[in-house]
Amino acid sequence: MSTSSRDVRVCFIGDSFVAGLGDSTGLGWVGRIANESRRRGLPLTTYNLGVRRDTSLLICERLAREVAPRLAHAEIPRIVVSYGVNDTTLENGTTRVSRADSVTALRSIRIASGATELVLIGPPAVDDDIQNERISVLSDALREEAGSLGIPYVGCFESTVADFVWRRQVREGDGFHPDEAGYEQLAAIIEMPLLAWLSPHAIAASYD
Repeated sequence: MSTSSRDVRVCFIGDSFVAGLGDSTGLGWVGRIANESRRRGLPLTTYNLGVRRDTSLLICERLAREVAPRLAHAEIPRIVVSYGVNDTTLENGTTRVSRADSVTALRSIRIASGATELVLIGPPAVDDDIQNERISVLSDALREEAGSLGIPYVGCFESTVADFVWRRQVREGDGFHPDEAGYEQLAAIIEMPLLAWLSPHAIAASYD
């Protein structure tokens, strides 16, 4: 069977960055990677399950019931999870989710995913240096936990916090989300490791 004829279904579940909030093209990073995958001969059936303001705990709570009907009977089912910025956002003087709970949520997500392979996409930087410190620490903690669980991890923080285009677009937006050029940068960070992982012949690995 050729690669292009294989039934590869991917649920992208996460927050507003997964949903592509702020992108005037409507593609976000998910749409751009789906387009690139098709260009390379691996068409994907993609399901964008990004929800604004969702934290790791909210994603974990809805994951099983949302992915089950979409991945049923898929030849190659995959789950892409992404979270972190909302967890580190302050509400009433404290983060919405503690770092310990964010890490524990990944373990629960692994359980909720059952036998389906998943990859974790780390949180990007925002236009707030104090919050970025929290995001950086969480990103490191998630990378370590993902490694212990055998989950591939694609880090986005280091590349976005130092990227002029990303920071400028986020600053000109709502302080969190970029427009088209920013999502192009984010897709470029995620694209190579994610498409390698989605390939039927890929060996799961961890990426920074």
